[in-house]
Formats: sequence, C-alpha cells, structure tokens
Amino acid sequence: YSYDTFDRIAENPEIDAVYIVLPNNLHAEYTIRGHRAGKHVLVEKPMANTVADCDTMIAAVKQANRQLAVAYRLRYEPYTQAMIKMARDQEFGKTKVIVCDSGFNIGNPGQWRLTKAMGGGGSMMDIGIYSVNAARYLSGEEPTEVFGMEYSTPGDPRFKEVEETITFQMRFPSGVLANCVSSYGTSLNRFRVHAEKGSFEMEPAYNRRDLQMRVFRGSTVEHRHLREPDHFAAMMDHLAESAGNNTAPLTDGVDGRNDMRVIEAIYESVKTKRPVTLA
Repeated sequence: YSYDTFDRIAENPEIDAVYIVLPNNLHAEYTIRGHRAGKHVLVEKPMANTVADCDTMIAAVKQANRQLAVAYRLRYEPYTQAMIKMARDQEFGKTKVIVCDSGFNIGNPGQWRLTKAMGGGGSMMDIGIYSVNAARYLSGEEPTEVFGMEYSTPGDPRFKEVEETITFQMRFPSGVLANCVSSYGTSLNRFRVHAEKGSFEMEPAYNRRDLQMRVFRGSTVEHRHLREPDHFAAMMDHLAESAGNNTAPLTDGVDGRNDMRVIEAIYESVKTKRPVTLA
C-alpha cells in the first residue's frame, strides 16, 4: 500500500493493525485513517505534534472501537520495568529526584526531523520525549509545573528551524523534582532515580539492546543483569493481546497525549522564560 492507496486496507480482512512510522506531522492523519478503516493502530512517538491532534486521534479510536498504542518500546522491556518497580516499591525509600538525559548528534541537516513543519520541534519532540515519559513513569505522577531553557549553536545549519538542546525541570505533586536534558548536539543516555536510601540508574537507558542497570548504596555499586527480549516484538505482542481482549494498551493514546501536554508546556516556558503550571 502507498500513501494514495492506504485507505484500501479497509478491504483487506487479513490486516488487523497498522504501524504508523511517518514524519510527526502525518501521525494524526494516518492514525485516524487507520481507525476509519477498522484497524488497530500503533503510532510512533511523539503521538502527534499537538495536544489538539492527540485529542482528535483519541476520539477516532473510540468511535472505531479499536485500540491505539503509542510506540514507547521501553515500557515493554525488563530493565525499564524493573526501574519502575523499584521506584513504586520504594526499595530505597521515597523518590526525591529523577534525572533523565537523552541526546545524540543529529548529523545530516537535510533530514525531516530538522524541519519545523514536519517534526513539530527539534530534539524535544524526537529524543526529549524519552525523558518526559521516563520522568512520568518513574514518578508515577503527572507534573504540576515545568520550566525550560533552550540553546542552539549559532550558525549551525541543522538548527535553522528547530532547537538543538533544551534543559527542563518538572515538579510533581509528591514533591519529586525531575531534572532533564534533551539534545541533538551530544550523546546523552541516562535515567536515574535518587531516593532516600540510595540511587538506581540505567545507562545506556534507551538503546535497543545492551542496556545496563546500576544500583548505588553509599559507596557500594551493584550491577543488575536482566534478560533482553526484543523491545518491538514485546510491544507488538502486547498490542495484539490488547486488541484481542478489547483492553487499552499500556501505552495508549492518553499516555501519548500526556507527554505532548508536558512538551507544549515546556515550549511555552522556553518562549516566556517563566515556569508554566499544568492544571
């Protein structure tokens, strides 16, 4: 199927679901068309370029009585799941500070991710969303306040339209603070939780393989090793199970919308140079 013939998937009963791996500005359109064709949809992150588009997508999946999942593959792999359990179980006491750093050198200035119209933004939309999502699932809460600062290297042709780096902070209802970085200019790959009686981290945190976990108790460092199944296979298996049981996926449209709600607030903070409160 092509862009022009996509809607014909409605005529093919052998297709149960579609995976939308398109530039960000096309996520909403093709997700909605997929649901109108009667199919379940897995859409890449970010779910869409705006909260308004996310709302339209959520309405479409409800009308179609199908399932919508956002491709947050990390939520389906054992290291991330272990980090979440350690935080929830308070293995080291209450969480106090979360640190999430995500970045890589973007390279070719001609790619669509560096155009505002298609990407919706720069590093924040592409890689910083890992940090936003991680801070949310590690805290188990939605942020009440955010503050962001932006920097792009002057004269760098890659950043004519979108940002290179954003640092941002999030405040959560329990008092947990998150300090995060998103960058297209340097390699950053760590999620860390600082709790009352110790810390635990993943570094690298979002690679497709060879993830590593370390636990810190005073001067003692413990390496924890877990099995590493294929993230994408686990994610797609979960969507198939959700579709078969008619239950919402773990990373559903609401999860994707919540990330975009935070990202929009961070961009607003960057623009106004003030903290932004989320209702």
